[in-house]
Amino acid sequence: MDANDGFRGLDRQECLALMATVPVGRIVYTRQALPAVLPVNFLLDTDGAVVVRTSAASELVHAVDGAVVAFETDEVDTAAHSGWSVVVMGSAALVTDPAEHARLLRTGPRSWVPAPREVFVRIDPELVTGRELAAGHSLYGLRGPS
Repeated sequence: MDANDGFRGLDRQECLALMATVPVGRIVYTRQALPAVLPVNFLLDTDGAVVVRTSAASELVHAVDGAVVAFETDEVDTAAHSGWSVVVMGSAALVTDPAEHARLLRTGPRSWVPAPREVFVRIDPELVTGRELAAGHSLYGLRGPS
C-alpha cells in the first residue's frame, strides 16, 4: 500500500477475481461526442472478457459496437471505510458467431429487463487496472477512529 494515499494497486488476476464477485458494473462510452455511463449487469467470461446482454434495438449496441470503451466495477463498505474499484478498457463488439451466441444464451448474464431480441456485447480487456482502499484509511491516507 502506498503510504501517501492509503490505496493498494491490484494486479490483473486480483482485479478479475474481484470483478467476478459483483453482478453490476458501469459501461463508459461516447454518446454524441460526450461521455456516457450506463449501469448494466454482466458476466466475466472465462477469458477475462466482460459480456453484457442487452436489447438489439438499444442505443448502447449502436454506440459501442467497434468502439473502445471502459467498464468499471466496485464494492464499497462505508462503515469500514474500505473497498475496491476495477476498470477494464478495451474494444467492444457485438457477438455475431452463432455458436458463441448459443453458448452465451446458456451461460451468459441474464437480462434484468428482457427484450424481444437480445444480443451480447463483448469487451476484450486490453488494460485492466484496480485499487483497493484498506479498512480504516480515509482518502487522505490517515487512520480512521479506533
